[in-house]
Amino acid sequence: MDRNGRDQRHMEEEEEEKRNELDPNQKTKRARGDNHQGLVMAEESMSVERIFEAQEVPSWQNQLTVRAFVVSFGLSVLFTFIVMKLNLTTGIIPSLNVSAGLLGFFFVKTWTKLLEKSGFLKQPFTRQENTVIQTCVVASSGIAFSGGFGSYLFGLSQRISQLSSADINEFKNPSLGWIIGFLFIVSFLGLFSVVPLRKIMIVDFKLTYPSGTATAHLINSFHTPRGAKLAKKQVRTLGKFFSFSFLWGFFQWFFTAGDDCGFVSFPTFGLKAYKNKFYFDFSATYVGVGMICPYIINISVLVGGILSWGLMWPLIEKKRGDWFSADLPLSSFHGLQGYKVFISIALILGDGTYNFVKVLATTLIGLHRQLKKRDIIPVSDGSPTSTSDVSFDDKRRTQLFLKDQIPSWFVIGGYVAIAAVSIATLPHIFSQLKWYYILVIYVIAPVLAFCNAYGTGLTDWSLASTYGKLAIFTIGAWAGAAHGGVLAGLAACGVMMNIVSTASDLMQDFKTGYMTLSSPRSMFVSQVVGTAMGCIISPCVFWLFYKAFDDLGQPESAYPAPYATVYRNMALLAVEGFSSLPKNCLSLCYGFFAAAIVINLIRDLSGKKVSQYIPIPMAMAIPFYIGSYFAIDMCLGSLILFVWEKINKAKAEAFAPAVASGLICGDGIWTLPSSILALAGVKPPICMKFLSRTTNVKVDNFLAS
Repeated sequence: MDRNGRDQRHMEEEEEEKRNELDPNQKTKRARGDNHQGLVMAEESMSVERIFEAQEVPSWQNQLTVRAFVVSFGLSVLFTFIVMKLNLTTGIIPSLNVSAGLLGFFFVKTWTKLLEKSGFLKQPFTRQENTVIQTCVVASSGIAFSGGFGSYLFGLSQRISQLSSADINEFKNPSLGWIIGFLFIVSFLGLFSVVPLRKIMIVDFKLTYPSGTATAHLINSFHTPRGAKLAKKQVRTLGKFFSFSFLWGFFQWFFTAGDDCGFVSFPTFGLKAYKNKFYFDFSATYVGVGMICPYIINISVLVGGILSWGLMWPLIEKKRGDWFSADLPLSSFHGLQGYKVFISIALILGDGTYNFVKVLATTLIGLHRQLKKRDIIPVSDGSPTSTSDVSFDDKRRTQLFLKDQIPSWFVIGGYVAIAAVSIATLPHIFSQLKWYYILVIYVIAPVLAFCNAYGTGLTDWSLASTYGKLAIFTIGAWAGAAHGGVLAGLAACGVMMNIVSTASDLMQDFKTGYMTLSSPRSMFVSQVVGTAMGCIISPCVFWLFYKAFDDLGQPESAYPAPYATVYRNMALLAVEGFSSLPKNCLSLCYGFFAAAIVINLIRDLSGKKVSQYIPIPMAMAIPFYIGSYFAIDMCLGSLILFVWEKINKAKAEAFAPAVASGLICGDGIWTLPSSILALAGVKPPICMKFLSRTTNVKVDNFLAS
């Protein structure tokens, strides 16, 4: 009788927990943005650190465990494949923080449970170790982006060079040796550039770093009893959709025996629409991306596709023989292709220029206000900030954050040493990139790294690619066409992007560490280890793509690498000027550059209710070159999420990130076996192709004869 009563109460308690976990009134918020999405769980009814007060905080050495780095390595390989695929298809890369945090928690939790059952568990799994895994994975997979495999680095190659009909045909083909060497030389400098400012940014200025804060809340929630149960369900959901996505990619492969074959070439809206890049290509990856990206991003991409492929390109094509020579192929950069690439560049530069000025102004105004509040400029001397009403959480976090100092002599000495090695060695990799170009970059880099890190803390918007474009134009124009300005500009872009990108990433990690009581030393070490992993994993994954797919980088291929062409042509603009553009292209570029600035200005001046319906120029620019087929996928993802939220908003908020991550991860990891099959010369057995009725009759008659 008592046992039945206890069982009944136990069942009632479980039902109550389920209702609580998915209760719309639960204080759970969802952070969605350009650089971060996912579930942010904050138990606001009580202090977070009160929950963990009884738990001992491990030393920074004990936060860095072998199992953490083993799991980090495995997840780094997985996420590098995903980021590389996204890089080489559209260049749209959503935040994968939720996936990394969730899978890191799941694998180590499983590991520790097995050891606990066998009696070999020596150290329990803590949120600090979870943070180390998160930091390491994000740092490693981040190299797949900042390494330029879909932009400046691939833009150096002969494949991309041949796409432009410019007189300058200089190139440097990818090779594992020099790519790994280049990344090791340039990827670590940014880590040393902002470390002395960590107290100023995190403790004194209390910058929010929204992505870092969201990640910290996520990790903290995993290590509460309720959060652990929800995480277990999320991992199960992620696993189901991972399996579905992987098997769907495998199934599609059988029907892709030739060009324009398979589900990826399904003319969903008719053959005319298919010719103009409007079709659904059954990509699980971009359906998942659409579920993660904000609605306005997906709508912006679709609007850009309709504007370009639905209106502009058909109209400009009719000007053939007037605006550009009728003898030129449409793929020529002196023909229609030139309009596609350079108008998209104008939109990207207009959006980048506006946001650069906006974030820089916000940074300077915010910095001025922060310094104005104090009689003296704060310094990172480890002294606690004197405040009258500091919460228990902030006191505890500040105390532990300032406990493990990273010596200034180590940071400054590391920066100088790496800069010296870089100045001495980079000219041997790129003879066009003179030592004094690199010296100038390294002198101004700490200032730009600080601006980017501070701006990211305020707005969650990293302008690493904008600083890279700035380097293309300045160094490219400085070198000039006669002295290899194109290669010098692209290489300088890589140097600059890596510095400012890793600097803002590290400060995000410091914020996450601050809120999970992880030591700054363990954060720094895990970032260094993750960066080192990325410098090896990313080139190897890129090399697999490069060798497996001969049409990599071609406009009509499955992996067009649009930004490689864009960055290459930016470098050409820097050294050649505008003389190579086709007729009226420059006028259109001016118009779209101005339009990007005006649209952004209207978005900022109008209220939140209005701005959420105004498209974002940067997102609009992406389909200008490669088409809008992926926009259909992303909008379908948005539609699924929208309907799900209408049916059950709480459940959608809890599980949509896991579903999306499963779709992205499964399809992303399928690229590994598909690349191996391509390298082994294994061809799919079937070609599923769609023809018009007239063409089909001709084919039937030909076969009959």
